Amino acid sequence: MDPLKQQFYEKSQILGKEVKELLKEHGNKKVDDVLLDQVYGGMRDITSMIWEPSLLDAEEGIRFRGYSIPELREKLPRAPNGTEPLPEGLFWLMLVGEIPTKEQVKWLTENWMRRANVPEHVFRAIDALPADTHPMTLLSMGVMAMQNTSVFAQRYNTGMNKGEYWDATYEDAMNLIARLPRIAAYIYRRVYFNGEQVLPDISLDWGANFAHMLGFPDEGFKEYMRLFLTIHADHEGGNASAHTTHLVGSTLSDPYLSFSAALNALAGPLHGLANQEVIRWIQKMVETLGTTKPTREQISEYVKSTLASGRVIPGYGHAVLRKPDPRFMAQRQFAEDNVQDSDLVKIVWKIFDVVPPILSSLGKVKNPWPNVDAHSGALLIHYGMKEYNYYTVIFGVSRALGVLAAQCWSRALGLPLERPKSVTTEWVKEFLAKEYNVTPAENA
Repeated sequence: MDPLKQQFYEKSQILGKEVKELLKEHGNKKVDDVLLDQVYGGMRDITSMIWEPSLLDAEEGIRFRGYSIPELREKLPRAPNGTEPLPEGLFWLMLVGEIPTKEQVKWLTENWMRRANVPEHVFRAIDALPADTHPMTLLSMGVMAMQNTSVFAQRYNTGMNKGEYWDATYEDAMNLIARLPRIAAYIYRRVYFNGEQVLPDISLDWGANFAHMLGFPDEGFKEYMRLFLTIHADHEGGNASAHTTHLVGSTLSDPYLSFSAALNALAGPLHGLANQEVIRWIQKMVETLGTTKPTREQISEYVKSTLASGRVIPGYGHAVLRKPDPRFMAQRQFAEDNVQDSDLVKIVWKIFDVVPPILSSLGKVKNPWPNVDAHSGALLIHYGMKEYNYYTVIFGVSRALGVLAAQCWSRALGLPLERPKSVTTEWVKEFLAKEYNVTPAENA
């Protein structure tokens, strides 16, 4: 058994016993109240699932096993002469709850490299789709095409014991994460560079090799890719892509089926596709104003006109956060340290100055601050990646780290099939009449 798997097994056995004792003693205790607004409002803020790798705090932002993003940038191992954390280190942390050593991260990099060979039929499946197919669709299809290699599916079909579910899931997670950069880079080069592929460089770490296969040898881009893949990896379990992985996985679908479904959720404009919408909106603003160096006053007027037309400001507002997204701030710090001459990045900073006061003045916005999507596109364009339809694919590669670590834990803890209760509006009316003496006329 490899060292990471062994450590995960030992920790999952300990936590599994703790959970059983917790439920035995406290299983009938009330955790949360549910409001009718939440029933109709997308189950917002209802505490109803277990997600081990990360926890989102409305004030402090995301914490990975208790560590904030600034702490991760300080404590996680880096590449030689690098300044940003290696995503491999974050995966290790999310899986077993401990900051890995440089040697452990080196082992994981090499392990993923050995697992990174993509079956040829996967590329043929991608090639069978039209060239103008959205890259997220191609990525989802590429993941699905690998499903025939699933260790979990193969072992389940031969009568695998429940106690081994975690082991097969771990193997699938490791294989899938290892292969994703190769598939994602293949899609990028096929769609935008006439299929002219860049072969992997086995001397590089996971994130840098992804940047290399995309066709960006710049060391600055490699550093940004390491940061991007780290800060986008997880955002607790309630977001759409994470929850989709959990829901589909709860049926005992294997990680390939679960993660492909998650990518389809991530592709929505209200989720991962938002980074694409941000750049599109900024470019439209630049075109409308006729300058790449707009003043704050010009931006303010354009923002107000966007809101007056019934549209939202892409990249601003978050379902949970009540302060600027630490992931946005990490990217801003990276830009301040490494990018001095980008008009687009400076526009992003001016928008950050202008938008929150305007949204706050409306009195309806709980969180007027930027989220992670408000900054990423500007940095990608700075380094030469102008194909914003592709940005969510990079997000998807990163998100695999968190959701697949969580799926290992779901299998280790034996979490059950997810099956919430639904009701009809007619049921709601009858409930209000019975419990609160609200007549249909009063409710109309």
